[in-house]
Amino acid sequence: MSTPHPGSPAARLRDHDVTPQPAVSPAARSVGGVAGWLDDRTGAAKGVGYLMKKVFPDHWSFMLGEVAMYSMIVCLLTGTFLTFWFVPSAGQVVYDGSYIPLKGVTMSEAYRSTLDISFDIRGGLIIRQIHHWAALMFIVALSTHMLRVFFTGAFRKPREINWVIGCILSMLAIVEGFAGYSLPDDLLSGTGLRAAEGFMQSAPVIGSYLSYLVFDGPFPGEAIIPRLYAVHVLLLPAILVGLFTVHIVMVAVQKHTQFPGPGRTNDNVVGYPVMPVYAAKAGGFFFIVFGVIAMISAVVGINPIWAYGPYDPSPVTAGSQPDWYMGFADGALRLLPGWLEFETFGFTWSLNVAIGALLLIPVMYTLMALYPFLERWVTGDQREHHLLDRPRNAPTRTGLGVAALVFYGILMFAAGNDIMAIKLGLSINDITHLFRTLIFVGPPIAFWVTKRICLSLQRRDRDMVLHGRETGHIIRTADGQFFERHEPLDPFTRWELVQHEQFQPLQLGPATDDHGVASPNARTDRLRARLSSFYFSDRVEPVTPAELEAAHHDGHRAEAIEAPEGEAHGELEASERH
Repeated sequence: MSTPHPGSPAARLRDHDVTPQPAVSPAARSVGGVAGWLDDRTGAAKGVGYLMKKVFPDHWSFMLGEVAMYSMIVCLLTGTFLTFWFVPSAGQVVYDGSYIPLKGVTMSEAYRSTLDISFDIRGGLIIRQIHHWAALMFIVALSTHMLRVFFTGAFRKPREINWVIGCILSMLAIVEGFAGYSLPDDLLSGTGLRAAEGFMQSAPVIGSYLSYLVFDGPFPGEAIIPRLYAVHVLLLPAILVGLFTVHIVMVAVQKHTQFPGPGRTNDNVVGYPVMPVYAAKAGGFFFIVFGVIAMISAVVGINPIWAYGPYDPSPVTAGSQPDWYMGFADGALRLLPGWLEFETFGFTWSLNVAIGALLLIPVMYTLMALYPFLERWVTGDQREHHLLDRPRNAPTRTGLGVAALVFYGILMFAAGNDIMAIKLGLSINDITHLFRTLIFVGPPIAFWVTKRICLSLQRRDRDMVLHGRETGHIIRTADGQFFERHEPLDPFTRWELVQHEQFQPLQLGPATDDHGVASPNARTDRLRARLSSFYFSDRVEPVTPAELEAAHHDGHRAEAIEAPEGEAHGELEASERH
């Protein structure tokens, strides 16, 4: 048995010293004890402390990503509630619930359980609607957040991986929405599943095998509802939550992007720490998002499955349309010409369906994911970027983004060509031909107009920096001339208008060396030079300090004119003599 070491004689001289201790409340002591206990066993204090001190900038556009995250959390919470009563089975039963118009109708267990949730489970209908609206809000906020990232250049180094993760999240969110939309097994969702089965069959060579594998036999079968349920509540949510976690961790590890402003550089972040400011704001914002979704769900009905009835393969609902996020794929199907279907070697190639239904989404998201690497290759810029671009200062990128939005919008509106023909009394063929023309004409026009607008805004910023802000005050000089008084910009506003960089088009070097040997990268260099010229040949250079100094020197005459009449006359004479 060991005994404590008595210590040195000098140490024993201080046995009766009393060290003052700070007053700590019992609650704080308990919390500190629990935190210490956890840190001793997990070593989490260092990481948590780093995150709590992390600084995040404050700008309204950064909340778009938070809206997406909070909407996903609402989906998870309400989806958990719905799983308690939903029965993922296509087995046939006779309905005897409280919705009288469908009493005695044969339907699947999935459809009956959805009716029970809507009419017999207390609060079930509002939870169903919150779940549906939160899913739509999630996709809207995620899409808008990606647009903000694209137009401000937030995808540049070191955030290319986060951009790719965002593209994958967006694509999986569409698939997750379609899976959940198909689970109730009502007539509308069943029609969508029937269309999906046709899409699978359009895949060259393997189409029929793919459909048989997914549906476990001929359509509709009884396996698709349980399989969709597993995908919707287990597989895709796990992937989405995992990708979201990685996305947020990377945002915390890297510097958060910020808009140009006073004191903001690529080496710092100006904002608020997570604790206590940002955490309090984020917590309050979550409840605001939850409250807005709940309010919309309470007053705006969505997906009334009882009005559609149970799914039956024989009828199709008139005017059935997919949810908005799948509308562009449906529009592509309607615009593709029929001559894309042909036969060779005994196989039917239904490219008029496969291109829009199977290829469009993966090709579109692949191009989106690759864009940061393409722009970096064109510019040759390998630096880290933590300051965001104003969209006007990247006119080619902004034009490409608007052209892509116009392309998407045309496809989405084309999905309603039949509804337009009925409501407007027009020919559906004429409407289809119009959309086919717009899909080729609209995006280039949108790109050109957007780029011209951006360049015009840059010229306006340049003029404002050099000459100041127009005040609308007209001054008449003694000799009868009229001048508009300009108010000089303050240094902070002026800095935001001149801080951006402007890339020069790459100059193509010689194709051969001094010995006449052709460069192995000649073709690649020519392509890169052409793309660089496409990006940067039209540009407006930001005002340099020398230009600003020259403009202020030349502006002494105008400033003298704005002085009182007597002083102006004397200063004008002095400046003319000088």
